[in-house]
Amino acid sequence: MFKFLVPFVFVFFMNQSLINAQTDSISKQCPPKTVFDLFKKKDSLIIVKPIKNHFLLVIPIIGVQPATGFSYGATAQYTFKGEGLLDKYSSANIGVVFTTKDQLMINLKNNILLKNNKIYLSGDSRMYVFTQPNYGLGTNIIPSDKKDPDFDIESIEEPMDYNYFKVHQTISWEVKKNFYIGGGVNIDWYSSIVDKNLDVENGKFTHHYNYSIQNGFNDKEYFVNGLSLNFIYDSRDNQINTTEGWFANINYRFNSALFNEQKGSNVLYSEFRYFLPLDPKRKHFILGFWGYGQFVTTGVVPYLNLPSIGWDQRNRSGEGYTQGLFRGINLAYLQAELRFPITCNQLLSGTVFTNYTTASNKNEHVSLFEYIQPAFGVGLRLLIDKATRTNLVFDYAAGNHFKGFYLNAGETF
Repeated sequence: MFKFLVPFVFVFFMNQSLINAQTDSISKQCPPKTVFDLFKKKDSLIIVKPIKNHFLLVIPIIGVQPATGFSYGATAQYTFKGEGLLDKYSSANIGVVFTTKDQLMINLKNNILLKNNKIYLSGDSRMYVFTQPNYGLGTNIIPSDKKDPDFDIESIEEPMDYNYFKVHQTISWEVKKNFYIGGGVNIDWYSSIVDKNLDVENGKFTHHYNYSIQNGFNDKEYFVNGLSLNFIYDSRDNQINTTEGWFANINYRFNSALFNEQKGSNVLYSEFRYFLPLDPKRKHFILGFWGYGQFVTTGVVPYLNLPSIGWDQRNRSGEGYTQGLFRGINLAYLQAELRFPITCNQLLSGTVFTNYTTASNKNEHVSLFEYIQPAFGVGLRLLIDKATRTNLVFDYAAGNHFKGFYLNAGETF
């Protein structure tokens, strides 16, 4: 994959330089065009319309992923902002997905700014009837291609069925320009857990069972409930499709032992995003960085609630691997992405990206950063709304012994 990306990036930059030189020489500016404009009459494109402060996108979901099999459903995303000139766009979305593995996934997410950006709401609620394999803890579970080129990830799968109910909601208030302080409530409930490879009578155990028994959890059902303290810095120009600015979030969660067999714990989540414009003449030519870490600082949390890739608020981390493949007591993730325009009218753009994941496993004395799993990918973007700069996202990524295709609405980060 890396050998492919190097010449791809080189050829692309050569072409972009030529295109830019031609564009600058004739001083021609292209008005933005969405995919929907392609189906309009040419005369209608010259009509000047007021910029909308809201945008509703409803799209069907059809896809194939190892974690879900063939999936189908729909998602609706509502993007909006207030009437003030400095108001930023907010978003809320709901999705309902069914899969051929008898899964039902209902998601409700929100990132909302109110009162002239003075109040910041962020939420992630889910109700899943779910099936997903476990693979063990730490990023040492997959060998490198050099050590074992014939390794098959399916050989370490431990299939599991369970129901998952989640409500995470924070509210933060601006105390200084772009800086917010607040708190939230966090509820996670895992029930009807069926560990399909588990056979205690015949001495066949799984990672989930061993971890649960060792740490005093019921391996059939458990809760993780608590409150959190939230610190946010957000100077992004647009959270839907950022061209410049910073985002940082520190969330410290306090989980209490309210029910039988529930354990108290504290979990630290820290995240940053940085967007660097590379050329003032090409606003959408950007280098972006996204990193986060999740750490169990005190106590213990149940196996399925441990930090894991693909379980962030928007399920975007770890492209190049299947959701839940890497899990650990502590986990750190970093992604770098180059975003570039392909067409002058912003209808089509592209990305080249790479990401790195590391997770720990204290039971096997695997520390954080001891094993790092990389992935590389390319993507296309199709503009579907001018005001919010919302894109349809098509990504292909390859990691260590794995690869995948991803379709989403809105940027990865």
